[in-house]
Parts: sequence; C-alpha cells; structure tokens
Amino acid sequence: MLLEIKNLKASVEGKPILKGLDFSLEKGQTHAIMGPNGSGKSTLANVLMGNPEYTVTDGSILWNGRDLLEMEPHERALAGLFLSYQYPVEIPGLTVGKFLKRAAESRLGGEEKLNVSAYLKEIRESMDFLEMDRKFINRYLNTGFSGGEKKRMEILQMLLFKPRLAILDETDSGLDIDALRVVSRGVNKLRNPLFSSIIITHYQRILDYVKPDRVHVLYDGKIVESGGPELVGELEKKGYEWIKRQNPREVDHEQSVHSA
Repeated sequence: MLLEIKNLKASVEGKPILKGLDFSLEKGQTHAIMGPNGSGKSTLANVLMGNPEYTVTDGSILWNGRDLLEMEPHERALAGLFLSYQYPVEIPGLTVGKFLKRAAESRLGGEEKLNVSAYLKEIRESMDFLEMDRKFINRYLNTGFSGGEKKRMEILQMLLFKPRLAILDETDSGLDIDALRVVSRGVNKLRNPLFSSIIITHYQRILDYVKPDRVHVLYDGKIVESGGPELVGELEKKGYEWIKRQNPREVDHEQSVHSA
C-alpha cells in the first residue's frame, strides 16, 4: 500500500475540519475525492504535504510503510509527494528557469551534478507538450500569469519532478475546455505502475479526461461514500444533497453545530 490513512483528525486555528478520515491508495492508482465546499478536501491535501497551519490531532498516515507525520515538508517532497495548488503562489524575482533548476538540484541531493543542458531540453519539450510559450522560462514564477497559465505551470513541475504521488487540489478550477484538455494530458502522460494521483475536484469534467480507479465522497470531514467511476455519474445526477440523505447522522451533527 502506498498511502494508508486511519482515523485522521485535523484542525485549523482550533476548528476541527477532518473528523476521522479513513483512506487508502495503492501504487499506480488514481483516486478522485469529491465533496461540497468546506468538507475538508483542501485540508487533507495540506495535511499530507505537512503545512504547519494544519494541526493533526489524532490518527495516522503511512507513506510506503513510513510514518508520514514524522517527516518534514521538504522530506515529503523529496520522498515523492507533489501538490498542485488550488491557488498557486506568485514569487516575484524568481524566474521559472531558476526555480526549476534549483528544484532539480535539490532532488539530486548533491550526490551528482545536474546536466543543465539536458534538463533545459527536457523543460522545453515539456512546455511544448503543454502548449506553453517557451518564453515563460524567463518570467517570474506565476507573477502576472492567468489562472490557466498558473495551472499549466503546476503540471509542468509535475512532469519534470516525476513524483510518486501527485495531489491535484482543484487543478481544474477556472480552466476553459482547451486548458482542461492540456492539463489532463499532462496527468495522463505520467500514469504508470509507479505513479499514483489523488484528484480533488467538485466536477465531473476533469474525470472525463483522467479516468479514476476509485471515487470517494468527502463530507463533514469523513469519507462517507466510495465506489467506482460510476459514482461520479450518481453525484452529477443527484447532487451532494443525495449524500446528505444517505448520511443523516452527519447532517444532524452539522445542523446542531450551526444552531448552537
């Protein structure tokens, strides 16, 4: 098992968000996590990457047999975890080319020297694959980029870093049809028995391009429904209100919290 999460509970600024989440992912699989706003999807992504603003209060996360919670964020990245942000950060003063070069050197760990010319060739080929202007290499990272350009830049990093697990946090948000197609092509290019991914999304459309092996519904901090790709169609037809009816205890709890 590549990733195994048991009874995970996490909070932000003292507010409980994840409330006993169980989830597992095998090597080579793609899982989709869907759910309404505020259900804990982005919290899960940030907890997996070790964002210090999120506090784990209970539960365990095993990453390829290791205790992920004992690893620092940079150790998780070097171990093969990658997060495509819902809102990529702009970094003025740091060019795309320098950022990618430094990231590649960090992954080598000083054990060998980066072949800069070969890596630059790989960057350009990957940019062509994603239909990106090569001039972006000399632009400051995400500064002045459109939403679609930022998302393509995230996928470019994924193609170059070749992670073992990519967590895509609403990467499809705000993309037009052409950009969605290109971004999905980047994800599919990496699919192999050693690459796994978690696609966090509200909508079916990216899952029409990147077919998941399993689909999970996250509601009120827990996985309340799991199934095959057909579950996406059920959600599209019936909406998340269907999930609420299927899980009345969670609904009653939520209503009691709001009325308190």
